[in-house]
This record gives sequence, C-alpha cells and structure tokens, in this order.
Amino acid sequence: MPSPSYDPDIAGLRLLAHPLRLRLLSLLTAQAMSAAESARELGETQANVSYHLRRLHEGGLLEIAERVRVSGGLARRYRHDPSSGPPALAAQAGAPGGHREAAAAMAAELRRRAGLVHPDGPSHLTDAEVWIDPAEWRSLIRAVADAADRLHAAARPPHTPGTIPTGTTLVMFALAAAAPADGDGGGVPDGHEDR
Repeated sequence: MPSPSYDPDIAGLRLLAHPLRLRLLSLLTAQAMSAAESARELGETQANVSYHLRRLHEGGLLEIAERVRVSGGLARRYRHDPSSGPPALAAQAGAPGGHREAAAAMAAELRRRAGLVHPDGPSHLTDAEVWIDPAEWRSLIRAVADAADRLHAAARPPHTPGTIPTGTTLVMFALAAAAPADGDGGGVPDGHEDR
C-alpha cells in the first residue's frame, strides 16, 4: 500500500535507479530499521541514507513500521514489503529510460556483490537472450516470481546466528524483436528506438 505521501512522479523503475536504494530495500525486507541503524549497517552516512529512505517511502516501496524515541527525538523505522514492488514498478515500466536507469543501478550493485562472492558457497549464474513460446515465458516468469517470494520470506536480520549473507539479482523481460539488417544479421527495425 503506498505511503500517504506517495509521489507517482518517482514511482516505478526510476525509483530503483540508485544502488544504495537497492541495498536499503534488501536490508529492510527482514526488519525495520531507522536511518541511523541502516547507515551503520551499510557503512554509509546517515544523511545519505535518510535522503534515499525518504525517496523510497514517497515512492511507496517503504512503510513506516514504528516511531521510537532516541536522544530526545523521534526516529522512524522503515520496512520494505516485497509485494509493494511489482505494482509500483509497473507504473513506470514504459517510462523513457526507466529500464536503462534501473538496470544500470542493478549492474553497479551486482559489481559490488561480485567482489564479495564466497569461493566455496553454492551459487548459480544464468544469462540468456533466447526466443521462447509466450505461454512458456509467462510460466517461467511465475516460477521465478515464486522463487523470489520464497527468497524474501526467508530473509532474516543481518548477522542473525546460523544465517549467511547472500546476493540475488533477477531481471527478466521480453525484448522488442529486432529484424536483421541487410547483411549484418542484426539491427533495429526502422522507427524503433534501440532498447
């Protein structure tokens, strides 16, 4: 459910166009945290984290789980409900540049995580640009979405005894079909933007 200050102008893919926002959504899936707590966990400044928390809240991807007294003031603890993502993202799925900006942020976050890969841990890597029957594609999207739901449900607060840190990046989308150009075997049809 969007926050009372929901801003449709920043909803959707552009809202995710910053690696720190992706990290905050992951962190706040398992527990509610304040800006100060999140900043300490992520090794970022509180001012920077506060700014991005506000943007995520305004975009409907974070809710205020509680308000707590700290040092004579009131701190908000935010939580991310993973089910808030798809509807909010659909709002700007067709926005110019939205996919590219979100993909760039995900690529930056993936590079950071790749530097942390445990050499002995189980892992999986897939990259594919293939042609698939539309019904099978919809079935695969549902299966991956179900796996993502399981992943979010299994999330625990950082450093919980008996848990391991993990990284997951899932991006699946249909491509605009590109007709082969004369003689080069690829290209973009006339009148279509390269996506």
